[in-house]
Amino acid sequence: MVIMALDHVRDYFHVDVHYFDPTDLGATTVPVFLTRWITHYCAPVFIFLAGTSAWTIGGRKGSAYLSSFLVKRGLWLILIEFLVISFGWMFDPRFPMFGLQVIWAIGVSMVALAGLARLPMRALVLIGLALVFGHNALDGLHFNGAWWWKMLHEQGALFVGDRRIFFAYPVLPWIGTMALGYAFGSFYAPTVEASARRRALIRIGGGAVILFLVLRFLNLYGDPGHWSAQRSAAFTVLSFLNVQKYPPSLLYLLMTLGPAILFLAWSEALRGRLASALMVFGRVPFFYYVLHIYLIHLLAMATAQFTGFGWRSMVLDMAVFRDDSLAGFGFSLAITYAIWVGVVLALYPLCKWYDRVKSGNRQLWWLSYL
Repeated sequence: MVIMALDHVRDYFHVDVHYFDPTDLGATTVPVFLTRWITHYCAPVFIFLAGTSAWTIGGRKGSAYLSSFLVKRGLWLILIEFLVISFGWMFDPRFPMFGLQVIWAIGVSMVALAGLARLPMRALVLIGLALVFGHNALDGLHFNGAWWWKMLHEQGALFVGDRRIFFAYPVLPWIGTMALGYAFGSFYAPTVEASARRRALIRIGGGAVILFLVLRFLNLYGDPGHWSAQRSAAFTVLSFLNVQKYPPSLLYLLMTLGPAILFLAWSEALRGRLASALMVFGRVPFFYYVLHIYLIHLLAMATAQFTGFGWRSMVLDMAVFRDDSLAGFGFSLAITYAIWVGVVLALYPLCKWYDRVKSGNRQLWWLSYL
């Protein structure tokens, strides 16, 4: 949750976003690339662990309740992506663009999981593996820009009158990721000892990392782009790490979920003030997500007003980093990091307050949707 905010602060406040993509090896720098790269871990971990959370709900309340819950929660998240999140990115009440991103992907994947969770676990795992490992075999299919293919596999836009619906997160591999996260939940069953779970997580996470290294080195399958030798050893490493997120390639998912699972194995017993503070964000993720988008955008609007661009320049009809009229707006990477820290610190007391509200009012079912 904290790292995610860094990426979005960078989108609005780093001066270089208006001149080059942070993963463009011909223009980027090592710090800028790594600032973008570390945030790659956010979306796959969100979606994978949403599946794990669904498994725990099903274990407590049964499969019938789980399927109903997933459908309702998934449709709710899709609606929120269209109306609340899209407005937060744009601040244009005419809604010129609906950007369907991670909340959309979670919502669609939840609806799909409502059906998949009814299957035997072995069938669910096989479907999840097929979607994650096999979807790159579809990269050569294009279907003349059909909207349904953009929704499923190939990033792109659908135009409805003057409005653009941009499928930023094609959902096929994300459905597979959530399904595998659901199966992963079985490692957290009460009958599984912590030591046995830790060994299993190390094997799975370590295996994913090794498979990433082997497949990426061979340059044969798993990502549309190949790595190559660059002008320096550092940039050759960046080329090796520069895998596709939209949609997430097999190598992208191995590169992110493998280390994340290893981190879970190591961090389960973590305690202390920092861990407790981070758990506050984790207990109110949706509240944090919506709030951080609006706070970052409002700060960008105020900054634009005080730096001569005018607040209206932050009423957008496209992604902020694609708006050429904002070229020159923003700050150095160091100041961008400082703004990120400020945003996270500002959100902490609000999230802590809301966490108390939720934990003290469990009888209010609608709080679970916020």
